[in-house]
Amino acid sequence: MKIFIITDMEGAAGVVTFLDQAFPDGKYYEKAKKLLTEEVNAGVSGLCEAGAEEILILDGHGAGGITFELLHPVCRLIHGSPLSPLWKDELAGCDAAVFIGQHSMAGTEKGNLNHTQDSRGIDYIKLNGKLIGEIAQFALLAGSYKVPVIALSGDDAACREIEELIPGVTTISVKRGLSRTSAISVSIQEAHRRIQDGMKQALIKHKKNPLQPVVLPGPYVLEKKYFTTDLTERYNDNVNVEFVDSQTVRLKSSDIRDIIYA
Repeated sequence: MKIFIITDMEGAAGVVTFLDQAFPDGKYYEKAKKLLTEEVNAGVSGLCEAGAEEILILDGHGAGGITFELLHPVCRLIHGSPLSPLWKDELAGCDAAVFIGQHSMAGTEKGNLNHTQDSRGIDYIKLNGKLIGEIAQFALLAGSYKVPVIALSGDDAACREIEELIPGVTTISVKRGLSRTSAISVSIQEAHRRIQDGMKQALIKHKKNPLQPVVLPGPYVLEKKYFTTDLTERYNDNVNVEFVDSQTVRLKSSDIRDIIYA
């Protein structure tokens, strides 16, 4: 079996602040990368125990969240900044996908480090009038390749978010948010235990009772509101983009792949 892992940093146990940990100039950034990488390795071990033969990882943290030298030897890693959009096609042929280190969408009450795509740039994203976060973004993209999302590790708010989207998904909480910049994390050892066992059980469960890919019928309207007007300027020459106002753009398509990460 071939498994696609999408990672992010803000959902890892022990990572609770943007300035010191999640941003690349933070004084604990390299330590935060190590925390995430070790959680990824725990998840990979569990997936391999359940029969995964090939693991492809997307480093989904904008500035990079994986310490390459520490990564589990079975893995291949998609990384770089900016990423080529060709990474999406790597989902083709995968049997399932999982999240590791995931956070909740912008505006989630007590969601530790909650944001959507860009914590310093984007206010919200709506798809067909409904607020969505990075969880739905990726799940819908994977669904367009007929790849089901079967598990997520992260904070408890992210777990609740994906449970509403995908009934029956396996969730692994490694911290509970007290606010956007504070949380109660389990120990490193407990986080690894939970993730390894949870990913293993998720794949075993999926083999017995397969989850279905997330698919939303089109056509699609994606609305993005930015914090400042300069961030919408990249759309100025795009005739397919509607400006709702100086901070908000709207994209339309019959193909979810065209706009979900636009």
